[in-house]
Amino acid sequence: MKKTYKLTFEMVPEECWYSNLRSVLKPSDWDKVRRDAYARANGCCSICGRWTKRLEAHEKWSYDEKKALQKLEDVVALCHNCHEVKHISRTQLIGRGMEAMEHFMKVNGCAQMDFHAALSEANEEYFRRNRVEGWVTDISWLKNKFDIELK
Repeated sequence: MKKTYKLTFEMVPEECWYSNLRSVLKPSDWDKVRRDAYARANGCCSICGRWTKRLEAHEKWSYDEKKALQKLEDVVALCHNCHEVKHISRTQLIGRGMEAMEHFMKVNGCAQMDFHAALSEANEEYFRRNRVEGWVTDISWLKNKFDIELK
């Protein structure tokens, strides 16, 4: 049976890399979106609950592989450590893989073997999604919540 964790990895298909909100929004609109996430978080990470002076905005996406649809679901405020776990591949590339593993285990109350099993599952999902071509991005969440249009 697959374990569920509070803190998970998010593996974005390669075709969807570099299509983040900061690249498609005016800076003032991005500020509006991220500040809303920070306000909702009230200074605390939305995953681990730790209070921090510096929150980071994280885009939550869902993926429908049958429709090749990447859909924005929310923008949430995370502490730096949780954000590094979310983007584990990048974190490992910059040499912070051990710290991310330790944070994953602490937040989820699990062992190192659980970390590796969850990472393996996330990688399988990543490779499967990369076999899908022609991903379409749906950011209607922005229009619905903020009435924001793309630049």
